[in-house]
Amino acid sequence: MTRKIAFFLDNDFLLESEAARALYHEHAEKQPIIDYHCHLDPRLIAENHQFADLTEIWLGGDHYKWRAMRANGVNEAFITGKMPPYEKFLKWAETLPYTMRNPLYHWSHLELNRVFGVEKLLTIETAREIYDHCGALLHQEDFRVQALLRKMNVETVCTTDDPADDLRFHIQIANEGLPFRVLPSWRPDKALAIDQPEAFNAYMTRLEAASNVAILNYERLLEALVKRHAFFEAHGCVLSDHGLDTFYAEPYTAKEIDRIFLDARMGKALTALDARKFKSALLYDLAVMDADSGWAQQYHVGPNRNNNERMFAALGPDTGFDAIADEPIAASMNRFFSRLDREGHLTRTIVYNLNPRDNALMVANAYNFNDGTTPGKMQYGAAWWFNDHIRGMRAQIDALSDLGLLSRFVGMLTDSRSFLSYPRHEYFRRVLCDALGEDVERGLLPVSEMPFIGRMVEAICHGNAKAYFRL
Repeated sequence: MTRKIAFFLDNDFLLESEAARALYHEHAEKQPIIDYHCHLDPRLIAENHQFADLTEIWLGGDHYKWRAMRANGVNEAFITGKMPPYEKFLKWAETLPYTMRNPLYHWSHLELNRVFGVEKLLTIETAREIYDHCGALLHQEDFRVQALLRKMNVETVCTTDDPADDLRFHIQIANEGLPFRVLPSWRPDKALAIDQPEAFNAYMTRLEAASNVAILNYERLLEALVKRHAFFEAHGCVLSDHGLDTFYAEPYTAKEIDRIFLDARMGKALTALDARKFKSALLYDLAVMDADSGWAQQYHVGPNRNNNERMFAALGPDTGFDAIADEPIAASMNRFFSRLDREGHLTRTIVYNLNPRDNALMVANAYNFNDGTTPGKMQYGAAWWFNDHIRGMRAQIDALSDLGLLSRFVGMLTDSRSFLSYPRHEYFRRVLCDALGEDVERGLLPVSEMPFIGRMVEAICHGNAKAYFRL
């Protein structure tokens, strides 16, 4: 031990040098949070939801914890089943000590400490006391959803929203004059999923109703999406997001896309090439819409989803059965962005990879398309999902530093469904400051430039995102 620690998440947690501590406490710690990609439910914000207990706010919908509990031998009844809330929580308390060296161990204790002031480790022995303490706080006005966001110093939240959503909760929030902004983000994944014909056609029906456009051909599909895109823009949307297994940039003709779309609408089976051509066309047209509106766009690349067929049938998507894919990325990524760049339709863009093998690949290839018009136009995004831990964050920081400009990075996001996840921003900021502080202490960065490095930290934590998203 290099310093005395009363509680392991103390004031200097993860900060291993004087320079790191100065950067964090003087520059990073107080910066407001711009959470530009998350999966929070805007309804809960609009209604200023009050959570019934720690199980609801902490375990409901958190597939990270669910995966860990399954791995620890917990029966599904205590995870997604109908067991009483405290019994579910008790199973998580039983599991948590076994998550040591998994980020869940740090995240969980950070959330208990930063939000609820708990300085005890959660174990089977402390579970009842912690559950009752947090439950009592959750019944206070200061622990409703809106107060939690204020407590965490959140300035802007960008949720993840389908083009067919009516955004009524965003409209309600905007009319309330809250001290933080909650903006929609455009997530048109379902419009691209032509290789799932039953779901695709059901979604077309929903999109028709939302847009008041009869989607009889591909041109009418674009018309419907353009109308919804304008609706989102009118209600504050500044960025889109796409979840992809890889980029799509197959050559195609308009006639081919019309035929593929009509085949899908008639329920005909499509070839894999047909599906790739359709996705290539629509992904391009969606990017043009973003450029025309001056939005930023995000591409989350590399998951394979719903791998456990039995559990998918029982529980549906986003329940903890997704993993890392290994699809090729580089060639299609370059073709996709090159066409947009060539035709003047490449807007500000963030790319994320789920497979850690692709860190350097993503930075190097994204940087092919910086054009001197906007600082950090092509961004290598934050360590995402299976990379969202100390080593993954350091690997992302190092890859971006080695091959790009860390100083222009737009920083961290939660990518979470939980209102307790905001200490992840603190976690990232501590890792960032420790990396920079280590370089100062080793003489790799000049100590005389600490004022500039401090401003750089402030920009990464807040200022760069504010400028990039034009907030």
